Amino acid sequence: MNDTNSLPDWAYAYGGAKGQGTIRNTPDDFIVNEIQSFELSGTGEHAFVCIEKCSENTDYVARLLARFAGVRQRDVSYAGLKDRHARTRQWFSVWLPGKPDPDWQAFNSETIRVLKAARHSKKLKRGSLAGNQFIIRVRDWTGDKAILEQQLQVIKTQGVPNYFGEQRFGREGANIAKAISLFSGEKVSRNLRSIYLSAARSYLFNHILSKRVSHASWNQALTGDVLMFDNSNSIFKAEVLDESILQRIAQLDVHPTGVLWGKGTNQTEAQAALFEQQIVDQFDDIAQGLCAFGVEQGRRALRSHIKELEWQFIDSSSLELSFTLNPGSYATALLREIVLVN
Repeated sequence: MNDTNSLPDWAYAYGGAKGQGTIRNTPDDFIVNEIQSFELSGTGEHAFVCIEKCSENTDYVARLLARFAGVRQRDVSYAGLKDRHARTRQWFSVWLPGKPDPDWQAFNSETIRVLKAARHSKKLKRGSLAGNQFIIRVRDWTGDKAILEQQLQVIKTQGVPNYFGEQRFGREGANIAKAISLFSGEKVSRNLRSIYLSAARSYLFNHILSKRVSHASWNQALTGDVLMFDNSNSIFKAEVLDESILQRIAQLDVHPTGVLWGKGTNQTEAQAALFEQQIVDQFDDIAQGLCAFGVEQGRRALRSHIKELEWQFIDSSSLELSFTLNPGSYATALLREIVLVN
């Protein structure tokens, strides 16, 4: 098994970053707005609150909400985790059967603000969002603006490799080493176990994706590929890669996928299966560990569609990017292609 004490430099799709700069100098340099996937009914047992948080993590806000509303922590739900070192807006649901809403404005603090509140008949489930909208400012930017413009124009039409972000793996990839220890019998809490298993699964996926990027097939279908629709997690196997399928891939309507390893039968075949199996064999201890812990196999798009991508220089050294991503995609997957973050 390869060294997992640090993360590899996953393959780049567009030649790597040709500029450098800093991000997150302030929380307002990294803004994330959650996009809802459904309308709230206005009635029901679940109170939905849209919260703007600054320099706070999602789990912490959820714990505070439970305490404030006088409910169990499991009665507070959210669609997804949001960056701590940022200003973010996201929805939480609080199960309050037969109870009135508390005074949500009393929940406000210097770092947390309730923007909206409404009732709904069902709880907010993980992953039930349409996407996330980002506004990111890169300060102290230096580089070739002409090359940056070329890269961004291509990214706008072709997307970027859908890597899991470095934050998934802990500092210097420490969560991978902890996953190995878990597979070797070390006892950890249920919450940490979930974090380590997710990191191990993501690590294998990034290796598979990196191999496909090196092969220039991350944004093209191979024989035996399983494909995923851009606006959903629905997948299908194209028995024949006809012109219609190839055109939909070129238009970013459909993406090739990579396996999220776990127990079950790999759905890919032929050339696509070979790419995945080579990585699984290379990291056999991680692959077997995931199966031993009962992790179910899944699929993830190899490509991230960067929607509504716009950019401008606020001044000579401050680059501002705005774009929307599908749920589960990382803004850092775009940033790594264009800027080396100091």
